[in-house]
Order: sequence, then C-alpha cells, then structure tokens
Amino acid sequence: MSAPHWARLGELGFVRGMRLFVHIYRLFGRWPFRIALYPVLAWYVLTNGVARRASRDYLQRLHALSNGNTPVPTLRNVLRHFGAFAETMLDKVLTWRGELADAPVQVEGREALLRLRDAGRGGVIVTAHIGNVELCRRIGESRRGLQLNVLVHTRHAERFNRLLKEANPDADVRLIQVTELDMATAVMLAERVAQGEFVVIAADRVPVSRQTEVIETDFLAATARFPAGPYILASVLKCPLLAVIAGRRGDVAHITIRQLAERVTLPRADRHAAIVPLAAAFARLLEAECLAAPLQWFNFYPYWTPSCTSPSANAG
Repeated sequence: MSAPHWARLGELGFVRGMRLFVHIYRLFGRWPFRIALYPVLAWYVLTNGVARRASRDYLQRLHALSNGNTPVPTLRNVLRHFGAFAETMLDKVLTWRGELADAPVQVEGREALLRLRDAGRGGVIVTAHIGNVELCRRIGESRRGLQLNVLVHTRHAERFNRLLKEANPDADVRLIQVTELDMATAVMLAERVAQGEFVVIAADRVPVSRQTEVIETDFLAATARFPAGPYILASVLKCPLLAVIAGRRGDVAHITIRQLAERVTLPRADRHAAIVPLAAAFARLLEAECLAAPLQWFNFYPYWTPSCTSPSANAG
C-alpha cells in the first residue's frame, strides 16, 4: 500500500483548531496558549501514527547526520517537533497582526534579492515548509518595490489565508491557489515577473498531481523526491531563481537567501538532468537549515523513497 500524499493529510487539522488557540493567546498570552496546546498535541501524536513516525524518521536521520548533535528521536522530542509547528502557526498569525514587527531577525544574503529589486527585475523564489515563511512575506511587502506572489497547492492554505485576513484585514497576502500550472496562470505570472515582482513557491513537497515530474536527490544522507515544477516555472518565465529559507535559531528568526541561477535554461533533450543540480543545491541549503534549526522543518508525512529506510522507519 502506497503512503498517503501530503495534500490529503492536510496541515494536521490545525488550520481550524488554530482559530481557538489564537483566541486563547489573545486573552491570556503565550504560556496559557502552550498549556492549552500540549494536551491536544499529545493526543494527536499518540493517535496519528503516520505523522508520528514521519517526525521520528526525520529526527533519526538528522540525529545520525549531525553525529548526535540534534534532538534524539524520542517521543518527547516528536512532541516538541509538533509543538514547534503549532507555535509557528501562531507566529504566522501574529506576523500579520503586526505583533512581531520588533522581533529580532537575521537576514543572510539579502544582497542577492535587493540587487534584483534595484534593477527592476523579478524572479522565482523557492522556499520550504520550515520556520515562519510569512515573516519573509511581511519583510518583502514592507520593502518598497519588492512584491511577492505566493503559489499554494491545497485548500487548507486557502483556509489559513482567511485566518490571516481575519487577523489583519488590511494585510496584502497574495496567495494564488494552483493545483497544476495552466497557461492562464503562467501568462499572469510572466506579466508580474516582467513588472519586477517575485513568485514564491515551495520546493520541498512533491506535486499534488502524481503525473507531474519529480527529481530524486540526496537529502539527510538518503534519496528524497523534490518537485521539478519550480525550476520548470523559472525556465518558462526566463528569470532568476533564488532560494529563501526561514528558520528560527533560539529566539531569533533567521532568513537565508541564495541565488541559485541568473536564468534557468532547460534543454528539451534532457530537461530532467538540467534540473537535478538546481534541486540538489536547494536540498543542501535546506539540509543546512535543518541542522541549524532541527525542530523547524514541518513535513509530517513519509518523505523519503521507500528503499531509504532508517532505524525509526517502522517504529511507533
């Protein structure tokens, strides 16, 4: 039996539940929010074997790669992993409410993005489900001339967008829901990039449609599948490709920006082979961030190819 696709798992049901927890935070603060949250998390972790095993598998692979310098893949640390996800969901809402405006943020490599902005050029930004990506959006919108258009793939993202709009009706959250990139969407995105805007797309989850192309590359010392779509999109739009990874290191949000290509050109003869080094460069960047912020990567579903087992792969 094949593993369930991440899009059918949703974001753990937290999109609906977060509305209640946001109210608890507003009334009582962060610690009461945590006190109310963890019994729910404990129940979820104990009853959802797919998500629990996925978290433990990730922590096991990371622990081995780091030579024991990241959290041990125990049930307690699995719970902490889910707790970090829930706190990040809250922080996303607070970001759009403006309540994290003074929070410390370290940005590494911003020059690559600002250079394109100053030249009036747009591009494609690949990112991942790590940390508070909304912080990147808010920084982007606050900088004159830096406009972001974020592609999302599932209905739970649309519901979370509504939650953000409830938090701040004036926030410019430009989420574009797509299942597959059709011609009309491609034309619209090309127009925005030509105007100097940026298209943001997650590059750490395989497409909703299993018929679309995927790339296999090394990630945490094993083979994992990454989507080819973001790189194909950059080639269609004939624009620069950047990676932006947002994690949290202690109490400080950390954003890493790297330019992966000045322009993505994919030959018709072997498009797949041309994408592999781009996906591999993104995977290395993501791996480095996971090592620096081990509880901040949020993909709670079977991630690695079936042949890539780990000591925790079949653990409860």
